[in-house]
Amino acid sequence: MSEAEKSATTQYLSFMLGEEIFALDISKVREVLDYKSPTKVPQTPAYMKGVINLRGGVVPVIDMRLKFGMSQTEQTVNTCIIIVEVTIGSESAVLGALADSVREVFDLSHDQIEPAPRIGTRLKTEFLRGMGKKDDQFILILDIDKVFTEQEIALVQGVSERAEEA
Repeated sequence: MSEAEKSATTQYLSFMLGEEIFALDISKVREVLDYKSPTKVPQTPAYMKGVINLRGGVVPVIDMRLKFGMSQTEQTVNTCIIIVEVTIGSESAVLGALADSVREVFDLSHDQIEPAPRIGTRLKTEFLRGMGKKDDQFILILDIDKVFTEQEIALVQGVSERAEEA
């Protein structure tokens, strides 16, 4: 990596899941919405809370806490839906990521991000771009394109298409 690449900064949107701070590359974020109750879709994984109408389009909403093996997100005044664009291979999908709260948009240079820790072979950390540090707090930097598998994206897109047809 060249010196220019190391010192290049990227903007991230930070958000809370439980007590942990996560962040997404801002280029993947379309918008942040106040929480609205999704319409439930039968026979979907537990982490898929349902779908919402976003300007006439159907957007699946994923509970990120459940996706990461945490407890279900409790609705509060700060609960929000982060609309993200996920790309896997040639497929692209728009999803709503349910979060406890959004914190801020901030800059982080590549040299401020440590590689994701390798914690044995059973714990998968491919979805982490790395660990950032800001104000003496660690921030888990997500690679949103690696959080979901191709099968999960196909399932989510199928749910969206079924909901649009209904």
